[in-house]
Amino acid sequence: METYTTPTDQGYYGEFGGAFIPEMLYPNVEELRRKYLYIMSDPSFRDEFVALLNDYVGRPTPLYLAQRLSSEHGVNIYLKREDLCHTGAHKINNTIGQILLAQRLGKKRIIAETGAGQHGVATATVCALMNMECIVYMGKKDIERQAPNVARMKMLGAKVVPALSGSQTLKDATNEAIRDWINNPVDTHYIIGSVVGPHPYPDMVARFQSVISEEIRWQLKEHTGKEFPHYVIACVGGGSNAAGAFYHFLDETKVKLVAVEAAGHGIKTGMSAATTQLGKPGVLHGSKSLVMQTEDGQVVEPHSISAGLDYPGIGPLHANLFKSGRAQFLSATDSEALAAAFDLAKLEGIIPALETAHALAALNQMRFTPGETVVICLSGRGDKDLAAYMKAMDEKV
Repeated sequence: METYTTPTDQGYYGEFGGAFIPEMLYPNVEELRRKYLYIMSDPSFRDEFVALLNDYVGRPTPLYLAQRLSSEHGVNIYLKREDLCHTGAHKINNTIGQILLAQRLGKKRIIAETGAGQHGVATATVCALMNMECIVYMGKKDIERQAPNVARMKMLGAKVVPALSGSQTLKDATNEAIRDWINNPVDTHYIIGSVVGPHPYPDMVARFQSVISEEIRWQLKEHTGKEFPHYVIACVGGGSNAAGAFYHFLDETKVKLVAVEAAGHGIKTGMSAATTQLGKPGVLHGSKSLVMQTEDGQVVEPHSISAGLDYPGIGPLHANLFKSGRAQFLSATDSEALAAAFDLAKLEGIIPALETAHALAALNQMRFTPGETVVICLSGRGDKDLAAYMKAMDEKV
């Protein structure tokens, strides 16, 4: 049976993955590749990781039956409440794991990239917890539209450095973080926030985030007597929350996996971030995957109202799920995501992150059999997106 969870020794999921890195970074990445599985399987590491997830992050997060939303669609919709994690999103699961890994590798300085700011906040949080220096790279455009998260990072002691090149968003922040790592290879660990980057990052991040689907399985069994839903739905930019929500279902082919990308203003408008629809194989930020690019290989600037989905690529795990047909990939426009966010707020009293709102918007594109069970990864809360929501409300008036 084909295994979707584990890459080859070279980090390939099917044809996607690998490690395409400058020579200066080879020692760092090779050290990670040789040691990450050994460190992660050590009982003392596992004990510390699980204790922090439980006592600091607040896991397990609830699996909530959204009754009014379920009635709207004629199915049983469960929301995996990652928005209730400390810092407000799933990102903290990965940063807890990576800071513990960095300590065991003897690193003293942490760098990170962020788009929506949730990964930046989660990285700043664990650096404060472990008393480590923290530098977060963030696109100037994202700094402006995610001001509350920028303030949180600074309050936690992180230095926030604006990326001024390109579209001044997530792609450009990642470029700057990689440049920093090249210049500081010995004492610095780069906490990548998604299932992107050179091997072993996609596998490592997916493993840290897999606690999401691990909990879904036993929680769903408690709720329904069955540990397998009919559908698992998650939004995808790079794809860490989707990797976590899908992980323990990847090789259970009776479970339908649905990934929802950001269509922006529309797939064919030139203002989109729907990589599987618009991308082709290429190398971005250290791995081979699907990338939005021109005929001569220049990266196309993406667009999404959601800073966390505003990325021109997708993780190699997800590229393989798309190419193999294991997961269905849909997309939602900015306006569809906004409508879905307002619907959830009014139906369930939950204001989701704009990223999550894309996953919720997919419900209107799907046809279910009455009584089916659907799990949606509610990856983050909407506090950081209130400016966008307020603007949308003003425009309605």
